[in-house]
Amino acid sequence: MNIAASTEIICFLILGSIVILGSLGVVLLKNIVYSAFLLGGVFMAVAGLYLLLNASFVAAAQVLVYVGAVNVLILFAIMLVNKKETLKPIKGLQIRKILSGSICLGLLILLIRVDITTPWPLPGPVSIGEQATERIGEHLFTDYLLPFELASVLLLMAMIGAIVLARRDVFSTDIETGNNAGQELIEKSNAPLIIDKTS
Repeated sequence: MNIAASTEIICFLILGSIVILGSLGVVLLKNIVYSAFLLGGVFMAVAGLYLLLNASFVAAAQVLVYVGAVNVLILFAIMLVNKKETLKPIKGLQIRKILSGSICLGLLILLIRVDITTPWPLPGPVSIGEQATERIGEHLFTDYLLPFELASVLLLMAMIGAIVLARRDVFSTDIETGNNAGQELIEKSNAPLIIDKTS
């Protein structure tokens, strides 16, 4: 085994452990801000795994889209809508934890079994190099055009929903009257703020 192969294996083990430990932290930590930061670290480690596969365009897209856009958007949403609420006790929480844990364990065993029993071709397919970006663009705008556009519409709907939720908190009460403000705040007539009492 030469130096390049051993370095690749070491990098894969480090990045894989970051992905596994970071995703466990995202799920298990109670502080949602720490979970969001760990999610960014997981996205960066996945981008590193893409670099090990010679998929530089996919790695750059992973960093730009997931780390630079989605994770930042999640952090902004957490900081905008971070209300201190007292959580009510959930009935049958232990049973739910046992059921979800057993389902996750069964899926993990199934994945391990598929990994062991599948004859993986070694070495893998040859990387196409600089033509990867051109090939991805062709597939996005021909074969996968409908899912690509549906994903953009879904992201637009999520952004509009987040804006509506944030604006509802800002305009929960009318500054002038102190009443609950809904659609009436937008549609109410503009009353003069200074009233002439001399006449």
